[in-house]
Amino acid sequence: MRINKYIAQSGIASRRKADELVAAGNVKVNGLTLKEAGYDVVAGDVVEVNGRRIEPEDKKVYILLNKPLGYVTTVSDDKDRQTVMDLVKDVDARIFPVGRLDYNTSGMLIMTNDGDFAYRLTHPKHEMPKTYRARVAGVLSDEKCAKLRRGVDVGGYVTSNAKVQIVKGVQRSTIVDITIHEGKNRQVRKMFKAVGNNVQELARIAIGDIKLGRLAVGHYRKLTKEEVEYLKNS
Repeated sequence: MRINKYIAQSGIASRRKADELVAAGNVKVNGLTLKEAGYDVVAGDVVEVNGRRIEPEDKKVYILLNKPLGYVTTVSDDKDRQTVMDLVKDVDARIFPVGRLDYNTSGMLIMTNDGDFAYRLTHPKHEMPKTYRARVAGVLSDEKCAKLRRGVDVGGYVTSNAKVQIVKGVQRSTIVDITIHEGKNRQVRKMFKAVGNNVQELARIAIGDIKLGRLAVGHYRKLTKEEVEYLKNS
């Protein structure tokens, strides 16, 4: 089994992140630091990540978390900030977040120990749509909405078509839902900034057809079997 898949099935990280761990020298096989990302693990190999021995887990776990503001979407943080792992300490499996939500962004985050599942959800070729609810400064005109739908330049990159729907206007700001299928760093914030409306609040409210609903901030639930199958096959 290829080393990145082995790490992913051990509930450490997605396959893409596993490649980064190898490149950073954080993976050892039989006591030796691995330098080859294409290494195939064979029976009897002892694999360690960050000094801890790992083995693939049989039971797959799929969690939907409503991430609060002020948490980083990582397994650990070198700045000693709170991570999303602090919110799922009672989950009896070694899980990791699928993709990222910014420190100042709240909402729907999927966590799992299934590396192949995580890879599918995050790989650009699968174009999984994600919906965000934003509160932006000022009035978002029809002309600006049209620009967002067509795609805007966010700094050397023009975004793909987006779905944009005004929810309501509030005092000196606008609440709007926007659906994208890309995952560039801080993309939604950059998109609104490109049309002159800075984001004041941002939350992810849906991934594909799966909605956050009334799940309380900081709480999580297990994905249903139907939801897992939908995400695997979308």
